[in-house]
Amino acid sequence: MTVIELPDEQAAALKAKASAAQERPPSQPALHIADLICENMQDVPPEIMAAMPADGASQHDHYVYNWPKREV
Repeated sequence: MTVIELPDEQAAALKAKASAAQERPPSQPALHIADLICENMQDVPPEIMAAMPADGASQHDHYVYNWPKREV
């Protein structure tokens, strides 16, 4: 385990910042993960979306790790 030593004033400032972040309510309600993904994907140009594989979800190991495609 790595131990990082901070000056007392820096440690106090970080503790105060963390405490303030926990007390403050979120500025907007949390989005469902599917809504967040859809929101982020709206910025992807149509030509990039057209080039994405149709079986990307079911064959993600192939596209991410270059494993052989699974028989579906």
